[in-house]
Amino acid sequence: METAAGRSALTAVFRAMAGDPAVVDEVVAAARADSEEVARLPPAENRRHVEVMLAAGLAAFVRPGEAGEAAPDATPDVAPDFEAAVLLGADRAAQGVPITALLRGVQAGRNRAVQIATERARAAGVPAEVMLEVLLQSDRYTGALEIHVITGYHEAELELARTAREARTQVLRRLLLGDARALSCDDLAETGLQPQGQYHCVVSDVTDPVRARALERQLAVNAGLFGLVDGKLTGIASRLPPPGPLDVQALVVVAPAAPLRRIRTLYALCRDALGSAQEQGLRGLYHVTDLAGPSALSAQPAMADLLSRTLLGALDPADPFHRQLAATVLAYLDHGQRFDRTATALHVHPNTIRYRLTRFEETVDVSLEALTTRSRTAVLDTLHWWWALRTWLAPR
Repeated sequence: METAAGRSALTAVFRAMAGDPAVVDEVVAAARADSEEVARLPPAENRRHVEVMLAAGLAAFVRPGEAGEAAPDATPDVAPDFEAAVLLGADRAAQGVPITALLRGVQAGRNRAVQIATERARAAGVPAEVMLEVLLQSDRYTGALEIHVITGYHEAELELARTAREARTQVLRRLLLGDARALSCDDLAETGLQPQGQYHCVVSDVTDPVRARALERQLAVNAGLFGLVDGKLTGIASRLPPPGPLDVQALVVVAPAAPLRRIRTLYALCRDALGSAQEQGLRGLYHVTDLAGPSALSAQPAMADLLSRTLLGALDPADPFHRQLAATVLAYLDHGQRFDRTATALHVHPNTIRYRLTRFEETVDVSLEALTTRSRTAVLDTLHWWWALRTWLAPR
């Protein structure tokens, strides 16, 4: 096939692709498969941009005129192509999609479009040299396209920073990280907070903006203020949501209602409790007081390590049987030192629990029965053993 005929065939391929819904579907699927954050958006939202950008991108490599030949030495028409790219970047910034995730989706979609074009051009008999010329242009065009996506994204970020939501988030950060007394009544009034009101501090482990908005809709059931603080969805709420599972698989820690002047202190407690709950693999909503013990103990890792080495020095962390003994004793303490409850929790016979506890006592030279006496010393000793076992069993 002569070069001119090859260019005409390639032009026909591009035009067919631009009007083929199946091509749009494949490009959308590639972008969603390669970027988890992009995949969280509705497919129709992805398709809206892909249709415009794909059509504009393919048109950029078709020379205007009656012949409709591909123009391997032409510079793509900038205006329609890059306008769509700028709009894509701006929309994704407003939707909270990270720029790295956005670019992964753009690149994956571009790669799939090039793959489809190559397959169809080869089937149409387009010469390799014609395809090579156009693919080289495609790389230059894609580089410029990504620059405009980034430009649109950052321009939208700057605009969003000037919105009322950002202003509210700044007030929230000043309440939790700064000095609430420095905020005027007008500052608080603009957010809906009352200077004399009582509010719950709410801290979650959600960092993704899209998931954060979904979770915020559940938590902000009344007057409140939410935003990303220290990278996590955090807020101040006048009342808590009703009990029940959260739609977003998240960990949320809440504090009792308190005046705004105490919110900063409660935020620090909630943040520490959140870290402790994450170590335990917890999900759902927890009151900070329910996590008081683990949270306080987690703040002393050096003491925990020293205690576990002192009390459990006779156990070998690499020995599976020793780890089974330690896990059984920890479950025994967690279930009120009751054989029946421990056996049910571990799905074994109570006699198995008795055997393991006896072997543990022999190995570490301790009497677990002494921990059951109702005295202050026994309570503290039980705490020491529970803390040591939990630390010893934790991943090193």
